[in-house]
Amino acid sequence: MEVSEEYSVVVEKFSNTGTGIAKVDGRVVFVEGACIGDCVKIKITKCNKNYSLATITEIIKPSVYRVKPFCPMQKVCGACQLQHIDYEYQLELKRQAVADTLRSIGKIDIDVNKTIPSPEIRGYRHKIQYPVSQTSVSKRILAGYYKPQSHEIINIKYCPIQPEICDKIIDYIRENSVKFNITGYNEKVGTGDLRHVVLRVSSASGKVLVTLVVNTDKLLKNAEGFAQNIYNNFKEVVGVCLNFNPKNTNVILSDKTICAAGQDYVEEKVLDKTFKIGADTFFQVNPKSAENIFKYVKEEIKKSENPTVLDAYAGIATFGILVSDVSKEVVSVESNKSSIKKAQDVLALNSIKNVELHAADTTKYLSKIKRKFDITILDPPRKGCTKESLDETLKHTKSKIIYVSCNPATLARDLKYLLDKGCKLISVQPFDMFCHTYHVETVAIIEVN
Repeated sequence: MEVSEEYSVVVEKFSNTGTGIAKVDGRVVFVEGACIGDCVKIKITKCNKNYSLATITEIIKPSVYRVKPFCPMQKVCGACQLQHIDYEYQLELKRQAVADTLRSIGKIDIDVNKTIPSPEIRGYRHKIQYPVSQTSVSKRILAGYYKPQSHEIINIKYCPIQPEICDKIIDYIRENSVKFNITGYNEKVGTGDLRHVVLRVSSASGKVLVTLVVNTDKLLKNAEGFAQNIYNNFKEVVGVCLNFNPKNTNVILSDKTICAAGQDYVEEKVLDKTFKIGADTFFQVNPKSAENIFKYVKEEIKKSENPTVLDAYAGIATFGILVSDVSKEVVSVESNKSSIKKAQDVLALNSIKNVELHAADTTKYLSKIKRKFDITILDPPRKGCTKESLDETLKHTKSKIIYVSCNPATLARDLKYLLDKGCKLISVQPFDMFCHTYHVETVAIIEVN
């Protein structure tokens, strides 16, 4: 098998990265943009030792699960890998992905519950991060998502998975940045002013916090003036921040942000609580689906009578705050001091008295205390937990661990470790947080013996 060779195949399976899987003479081929059951002609684009990559050149007979994408840019934009697949089947694929990963990595065989759908499958994405560049000849500013498997920016003018106001703000930035002598970023040589535009939209109010990520560690007068201009031209915009990131890195936001116009947060409503979301605050991109997760966790907490709860990897203590009214006491631990500051503001805003905040690494914090909690909520980043943090969690948890994961692979690894330590896995519940992508959120309930 060689690059550019063509074959006719039937797509048999689905990978955990959103590609179809077919076989040619026993060799695995990952087919971009495929659906299980498709009969397609493919062209090989890359050959590795054990597998090949391919694109579809013709759909001979479409799968019964294949649908017409509602976004005209779906084939060229890398944001919605599964939009050509019926939504109900997307949910089943995600359930299967969680079950298969638990089985292959964790050696765990459990009936995974049906994926809980997102309440909204269009306009659901309330955090937008657009990379910015500039054409070499016309000097036109480009902003959008990356083309699949590349760092080539697709200039997105309309995106149906995000609120309409985002398109208007991004377009305004594209068209008006030149008036303030702001150039787009050149990733290859590290030059240019504007690297990213980050928008946070409140699903409760429709208000927007705008963050301009600039390629410098110093305040640019033209960037500050542009920030004020954006603020003045959109009634929906509550504030515009400048984030300074001159480093050659894939990290979008640095730890240095100032508010150039308006306020440095947008308010979001979740269940009956109000939150303040800043430029660098971690908060779920799909608030409606996140609410389903919060309700699910809260119902699990309510099964215990007036428990003490540890909220680890807490961020702005969202879980801790939302379960505080069904808990005796909550201790929220988060290493990011900015997030803890935002959490303090939220506690005051909602008049919550029984949540204790600690700006500390979870493992280090637990290693220094002697108390035990009835329930621990673990909500780690994609890399999951360390063995040390899991050991400390077990030492300090009496009855139950609620593990919230955005990565089935690290969830499977960590669950295996906990089960090997004598824990019992009670249930696994997937949630669709990122519609039309292969990503899935999962909540596992673990009984501590």
